[in-house]
Amino acid sequence: MSAASSLSPILSSFSASAEASALKVLIAEDSDSDRLILSAFVRKLGHEVFEASDGIEAVALFADVQPDIVLLDALMPRMDGMEAARQIKALAGEQLVPLIFLSSLSDASELARCLEAGGDDFLVKPYNRVILEAKINAFNRMRTMHRVLSAQRDQIRRQNETMVEEQKVARRVFDNVAHTGCLNADNIRHHASPLSVFNGDVLFAADRPGGGTLIFLGDFTGHGLPAAIGAMPVAEIFYGMAFKGFSAADILREINRKLRIILPPGMFCCGAMLDADFKLGQLRTWNGGLPDGWLVRADGERTVIASKHLPLGVHPPEQFSASMTVLPVVPGDQVIVMTDGFPESSNEQGQQFGEAGVRQVLDQLQPGETPFHALMAHIRQFTGKPEAADDLTLCALEIIHQEQYQAQNDRPPESALFGPVDWHCVYEVRERTLADFNPLPLLLHICMEVPGLRRKSGEVYTLLSELYNNALEHGVLELPSEWKASPDGFGHYYQERKRRLTETGGHYIRFSLSHQPTATGGQLQVVCEDSGKGFDFARYFEKVSEMQLPSGPRYAGRGLEMLKRMARQLRVHGRGNHVELVYDWETTETNDGVEPGHNETLRIADD
Repeated sequence: MSAASSLSPILSSFSASAEASALKVLIAEDSDSDRLILSAFVRKLGHEVFEASDGIEAVALFADVQPDIVLLDALMPRMDGMEAARQIKALAGEQLVPLIFLSSLSDASELARCLEAGGDDFLVKPYNRVILEAKINAFNRMRTMHRVLSAQRDQIRRQNETMVEEQKVARRVFDNVAHTGCLNADNIRHHASPLSVFNGDVLFAADRPGGGTLIFLGDFTGHGLPAAIGAMPVAEIFYGMAFKGFSAADILREINRKLRIILPPGMFCCGAMLDADFKLGQLRTWNGGLPDGWLVRADGERTVIASKHLPLGVHPPEQFSASMTVLPVVPGDQVIVMTDGFPESSNEQGQQFGEAGVRQVLDQLQPGETPFHALMAHIRQFTGKPEAADDLTLCALEIIHQEQYQAQNDRPPESALFGPVDWHCVYEVRERTLADFNPLPLLLHICMEVPGLRRKSGEVYTLLSELYNNALEHGVLELPSEWKASPDGFGHYYQERKRRLTETGGHYIRFSLSHQPTATGGQLQVVCEDSGKGFDFARYFEKVSEMQLPSGPRYAGRGLEMLKRMARQLRVHGRGNHVELVYDWETTETNDGVEPGHNETLRIADD
């Protein structure tokens, strides 16, 4: 029951009961005759009377009997009424004890002094019984209402304290499931309320198995528990799928599908996804309903990351679009995303910071100043609060070199766990499934069941993805890498790829995976076969090695070089549609960071 609803029946009945109940009334009057007359009046009204002849006696008697109402003469010996009133109000504390001054004073300034000392009203001499009764009844109603409201306030305070404590417990449980991921990485800065999940904001970050970082920022409609309903499943989907190597688009589709099922009508989640690939120098972005994000380049140029999609949980799965915008990036670039609590922050005059305020801050960035720290400093100055508002989340991702990323993610090896170490499996993807399904997360999940190999998830994912993409694009789809020798050809390559994926009838890609333990780790053998016509693999490798634009970047051939560096043995059979590799891994690495036994052997077999 709400505070208002529980209060109304009490307030509707307190008036009659207040006037009928006997009160303890303290009368402080130095005139014996006036005190006698006033006491007689009050007793006739049915109240209990306590008498004092001066201010000192009045204060002592108040502390002893704790009366409900005080009638106090303004002019008394030893301690006058005004000083006695101040001490009585101090003793009463938060409790409302009406104090009525008894006075024959008529000077306005003197009467004002009585009120300033803590008086609530006056009773002018000579006393009128009708007026006296009316004043006592009126102040009794006020006193009773104050008592009821104070009780309700205390109840609300206790309920709020209980709710906050429950939220903290729920947050601890939520954090155990939706952990911080890599939010504490050196190249990520973020601000979020400790209880942001109950304000509707969620922020997750995870390392991509193939190298790079995924960040999801969400803002659910509403506040409190309803806003936190979707946070748990979104966290499980994000971290579970990111760890298994699913793409950012796949994760968005699954989040949208889940929220569409569990959220009631009218609730949804505005969100933004960042997929940074430090190795390729590429940023993929998706914004559905959040304020503009920004790519702030190292040279000062800015690119807006605008909302081009509806929020998650609005569209049914068949209508949802997970298409992402691809932006080239270089180390030193900064990506900023925020919830609407940032531009909607208000100052004391009620003015909002606005997206114009965000742009102004970015326009005025000083050399060496990061966008994140500049925005946080300005929002604190604008709102006048040392700490920004709770309903506000801001995240910044710095693009770094791949070597830096690998160094800061070089975590100590995990404890050995029980799991399969000696096994063999075959997995084949056929025909239309080649266009509709990505088998890499499933294959990676199988490999990650090996104790200790999980630490090498990035390398294993790279091996599997390079083999699969080579088999699909060059084997089944017969796409020539020469098309990627220029930016225009690069676009044509992917347009043709999309078209040819509709013509995969009769084709397949088959993976054969084997693992066996070694004294220091294990050995993973991977065989990838496809149904394509094949090609001159030796000539292909020679040609892609020469594909270099005048400005420097090469758009193809790097995957083969990575396979050569990472695998102990790489063997190509026939015309390139049967590839075998052997990957040795150890629980510890050598000082130079290269796995013992690795070499750059590439064998072209004629069988």
